Amino acid sequence: MGAIADQVRRDILAMLRRSPLPAGRIAEHFTISRPAVSRHLRVLRESDLVRDELVGRNRIYVLNTEPLAELAEWLAQFTRPLSLEQRLDALETEVYRLRREQRTNQTVTKPPDLREEGTA
Repeated sequence: MGAIADQVRRDILAMLRRSPLPAGRIAEHFTISRPAVSRHLRVLRESDLVRDELVGRNRIYVLNTEPLAELAEWLAQFTRPLSLEQRLDALETEVYRLRREQRTNQTVTKPPDLREEGTA
């Protein structure tokens, strides 16, 4: 998810986690220009990570946690310990690999001894 690759966008998401905010208040927290903050907000909106609504003259941004929940579930597979079934599958794969290597090593024949019998 490229939308969260940028630190400014991650900071915006963290701010919106606390409460919905107007674009101007979000921009106040950054040293970059307001148009640059608007571009970051557009990326987040197009990625469905934030939603916005017009309230008077202000555009209020709200965090949308649904895509983040999907991402968190996907990332969790890398932090959860493997189940017993997954470990047994990995063991089975390793056993087959070792057997295949042993068969390959056994089929490699040694070169014939070129010395004639009886001579040394």
